[in-house]
Amino acid sequence: MNDQPGWLNVYKPINITSFGVLKTIKKKFFFNKIGHAGTLDPLAEGILPVAIGKTTKLIQFISNQIKEYEFEIKWGEQTSTDDGEGTVIDRSFNIPNDKDINIKLKELTGTILQAPPKASAIKINGVRAYKLFRSNKEFEVKKKYVRIYESNIIDSTKNSLTKIKIRCGKGFYIRSFVRDLADHLATKGHVFSLKRTKVGKFCLENSILLDDLLKIGQTRLGFREIHSSVSMLDDILAYEIDDEKLIKEISQGKSVKIDTSLLLKSSLNLGSRSTVFLTNKKNVLSFGELDGSLFKPQKVLI
Repeated sequence: MNDQPGWLNVYKPINITSFGVLKTIKKKFFFNKIGHAGTLDPLAEGILPVAIGKTTKLIQFISNQIKEYEFEIKWGEQTSTDDGEGTVIDRSFNIPNDKDINIKLKELTGTILQAPPKASAIKINGVRAYKLFRSNKEFEVKKKYVRIYESNIIDSTKNSLTKIKIRCGKGFYIRSFVRDLADHLATKGHVFSLKRTKVGKFCLENSILLDDLLKIGQTRLGFREIHSSVSMLDDILAYEIDDEKLIKEISQGKSVKIDTSLLLKSSLNLGSRSTVFLTNKKNVLSFGELDGSLFKPQKVLI
């Protein structure tokens, strides 16, 4: 089928990679180009935003959105991958109580330094870390600043398991957080289960199970499943255009003058720059910068 621009909010099951989800969807619906925002580990489940066609140019804006997770920590065992996929490399008989866990959760709220897991997709001198890890290569992973907005226990500790909910920013690794939290509590631990429940406007309520999506016929995939390219962008500066002449100029990558008084919502900042989105009928035509009333395109999606 044609690459109708927009988003699929796919609920990824466990035991499949994020790339595997894309490959399956692409094969089923004959999409020419698709991409996802925010990789989920094979043992993780939950929200996986999938962009279709030229909407892939908007993935960077979804990746910057606040994410929410629910996960269980298995206390007393540290694994080589910081989740259930790895082998146990260390143990502790110290099982922390909810009071001590909550104290540390509050202390770790805000901006913190975090080292991604060695078994992750980050690149080390151009090579994926997990490839180096699987080859038993020695390497160091640089720490980076990440942000925690909120975290709290949602299921009290029993059978050495604690369930926690967290709101966090871009580049945050739950496996690293669990590893570091265990260290702060003078014990060991790893991720026992992990579910991503929200990415910006992508949430459980508007998601579709991968199996249910694959049951839909090629000609019936449409309005209910595909969200418009602009509808899932949160907190943006948008300008709706219906002038055919203006749309044609935008499609050619030309700078155009717009009435800035008609801009919708607040601005989405990328670094120190304010990005403006030109839209038509709930789809993004282009995004770029404003120089006074002159719109200068960075990317064109038509």
